[in-house]
Amino acid sequence: MTNVKKTAKKGTFLRLLKLVFKEHKFKIIFVLLFMLTATFANVQGMSTIQNVLDEAVRLFKENSSDFTNIIRLVLIMAGFYLINITFTYIHLRIMVRVGQDTLFSIREKLFTHMMDLPLNYFDSNKHGDVMSRYTNDVDATRQMISQSLPQLATSILLMIGYLFAMIMTSWLLSIFTVVFSILLIGVTRYISRRSKKYFIAQQKNVGAITGFIEEMVEGQKVVKVFRYEDEAINRFTKLNRNVTDAARISMSRSGVLIPLTVNMGYLSFAIAAILGGLLVLRGDLSVPQLVTYLLFTRQFTGPVNQMGQQLNFVQMALAGAGRIFEVLDLEKEVDKGDVVLVNAKYSENNELVETDENTNIWAWKDGNELILLRGDVRLDHVNFGYIKDQLVLKDVSVFAKPGQKIAFVGSTGAGKTTITNLINRFYEVNSGTITFDGIDIVRIKKSALRRALGMVLQDTHLFHTTVRENIRYGRLDATDDDVIEAAKLANAHEFILKLPQGYDTIVTDDGANLSQGQRQLLSIARAAISNPPVLILDEATSSIDTYTEKLIQDGMDKLMEGRTVFVIAHRLSTIKNSKAIIILEDGRIIERGNHYDLIEYQGVYYQLFTGAFELE
Repeated sequence: MTNVKKTAKKGTFLRLLKLVFKEHKFKIIFVLLFMLTATFANVQGMSTIQNVLDEAVRLFKENSSDFTNIIRLVLIMAGFYLINITFTYIHLRIMVRVGQDTLFSIREKLFTHMMDLPLNYFDSNKHGDVMSRYTNDVDATRQMISQSLPQLATSILLMIGYLFAMIMTSWLLSIFTVVFSILLIGVTRYISRRSKKYFIAQQKNVGAITGFIEEMVEGQKVVKVFRYEDEAINRFTKLNRNVTDAARISMSRSGVLIPLTVNMGYLSFAIAAILGGLLVLRGDLSVPQLVTYLLFTRQFTGPVNQMGQQLNFVQMALAGAGRIFEVLDLEKEVDKGDVVLVNAKYSENNELVETDENTNIWAWKDGNELILLRGDVRLDHVNFGYIKDQLVLKDVSVFAKPGQKIAFVGSTGAGKTTITNLINRFYEVNSGTITFDGIDIVRIKKSALRRALGMVLQDTHLFHTTVRENIRYGRLDATDDDVIEAAKLANAHEFILKLPQGYDTIVTDDGANLSQGQRQLLSIARAAISNPPVLILDEATSSIDTYTEKLIQDGMDKLMEGRTVFVIAHRLSTIKNSKAIIILEDGRIIERGNHYDLIEYQGVYYQLFTGAFELE
């Protein structure tokens, strides 16, 4: 994807921090203050140990049994640790909330952005991979924000605090610790950078396998009918192997961090003990100072080890965050239209005026001018290709006057569906124009354009909700009575009443608990309730019983009355009454005319109608 480089250049980590800080500025400031307080208390508690040891040595030398000062120092030390525990708990609770809120915000941004993406994004990306960005990648990012980043920040603050305390205890030994720490951090940073690309590959492979699983779940009937189970298992095994290999490589490359930091911590402690012992023998360091310094050294390696562990999670999360930003960086669907659709009525002077009433009269509002929506659709010398320089439509011109029925006939890939996609402005034409009531559709706001259009597709998509809400999807402000009227018009009312809960029956995923014919009838009802002046009908090609087919055809006939209609025809018997029948081949119009003209012409349509040959 072209935006990968763009995202990488911006710096995924810094970009994520800016996002979190922008939305949770005050919470982050409080967290930092609590972290500083907790770190200060931790270091002070550790520093108190030297005072306890000094007091113990004094008591030993004086042969005294007065432990008052030691008890006081221990209580002070306990107080510091209590402060550390309290403030650590508070800042962790806040960061958990920040992580969850950020998770909510990122999902909102992703979904909102997805709604504005052009259709070709969904055509060119597996749905499972898209879903993986919403689930796996977002959750990995949430875990980093709520857990890994606070622990990393705490580790860094503790390292600084312990280092300062060690310098105050023995600056000579601290020189060794600083040099050793710089070396360790440099090695950690090098390994972390080297393993980053493998974490990115791991997240991409997770997206790929998620997409494949979703594809197989949705297509189980096809899988079983065509005995695809073994091949599906083989493909899944390969994808699963890719995920496993990517995870193994990423973890093996980054996994060396933990044993490296732990063992280098042991080495640092041992060398510090040897050097400290020499300083004690020389009289440059007291025994309590050495013990305290060694305790600081052990504590110092803890945050270093913690950083090594958390960097693995951070790398995985950054790979996921990068995939999220890839989507957010995609350009939204362009919509520069300013012509909108409004309710209208005729005044006493017989002038068209805008109204808030539901009059079933629609008008295009172009500035202050109102243009009656009549349903006059024209494609004028349109050229289009999904891929640049590979035209799917070549110099196509179609004119549909209000109330006319235009039928498209042609083989698969001839360009029939592409024309309807362009009328909906799912894609932009390469050249030529498409006008609606004389207005170039580029000037019409897309939501207004699509409000004027209704579609009945052969592959009906239904949602996991009630039958009532699936019909209401065509017009969200429709009443229950409107829903029933639309169902009656579509000849769907009778079968709906026979369902277990009638209109309140839940439709399972994509209508799996309904027959193909029933899904078609609901699709017609959904189009009917939107009451569009222009209809696009894609006839069903699947086998439907004669009775249901008659219901569907009758419902479509009633739906088409008084509207401009574009029909993608699969059965010529249903389009004989069309005003114009357009024969497409390889993106070009090769014949056009009404049924009788084309029969008389005795071209491709004649041969199709008489059964001389069939469409591919």
